Amino acid sequence: MFHILVVDDDKNTRMFLRAVLENAKYTVSVAKNGLEALDVLDREHVDLIVLDIMMPGMDGYELTESLRAVGNNLPILMVSAKQLPKDKHRGFLAGTDDYITKPIDDEEMLFRIKALLRRAKIESERRIVIGEVTLDYDSLTVSRKDETQELPQKEFLLLYKLLSFPGKIFTRIQLMDEIWGAESDTGWETVTVHIGRLRKRFEDYPEFTIESVRGLGYKAVKNV
Repeated sequence: MFHILVVDDDKNTRMFLRAVLENAKYTVSVAKNGLEALDVLDREHVDLIVLDIMMPGMDGYELTESLRAVGNNLPILMVSAKQLPKDKHRGFLAGTDDYITKPIDDEEMLFRIKALLRRAKIESERRIVIGEVTLDYDSLTVSRKDETQELPQKEFLLLYKLLSFPGKIFTRIQLMDEIWGAESDTGWETVTVHIGRLRKRFEDYPEFTIESVRGLGYKAVKNV
């Protein structure tokens, strides 16, 4: 069971968030500010932080910056009444992974938490499992049942990127910059060629498909 730390100086908000998260089957700890949160992190294993910004003692920005400064990559979801773009920008610059505004839509918050936990699991394990298919980042392999394929690096990284965010549309330029690098002289047509190879290679795999989104780019779709 995932353990979530709620950090907010408002008692009613802490109680509300705790109730929503426990109802969703998460284990929950609470803290009134960043300093209390650090004490909790010293004592307990935490998988994700739901973090208010404006708090006495140590605010959400300061807590996030202090964690990132020591290499702590714990997923952080900032929750704040501050809705201006500059406030969100400051949150992301501090190192938060996501940001939602009050009043809180509890269903949206749960969706975002689930996505952050899934991404954190992929990063820590360096593996993606979809039904009977396993992508292993360290060996650049895709396995299914008794079959294992070792892919060329760019093909594997392209597939791994798409399947890390199923349903998300990536433009060719985005994929080009992330896989080949922004300074690469290779044209975006290379992405199209690699997508074609991946489709051919995995055409008999029912677990996922790579779809073209006309005028935009590509997305991976999980079928299990």
